[in-house]
Amino acid sequence: MTVTKDMSIMEVVQKYPETIEVFMNSGMGCIGCAAAHFENIEQGALAHGIDIDSLMQGLNEVIPQQA
Repeated sequence: MTVTKDMSIMEVVQKYPETIEVFMNSGMGCIGCAAAHFENIEQGALAHGIDIDSLMQGLNEVIPQQA
């Protein structure tokens, strides 16, 4: 499974804790943000002026790929 930009931020963080560092390094302090509970990744990236394609690449690189 790969992360998609329409997924909830908290859904991704809870399912893939290794993505926390990617969010934080990109400028999204999502873990403590109330908006993370209802925003999807694309909405959060747009709100913070973050390049969504780069963010998605970073998130998917840290998620273990299933064989």
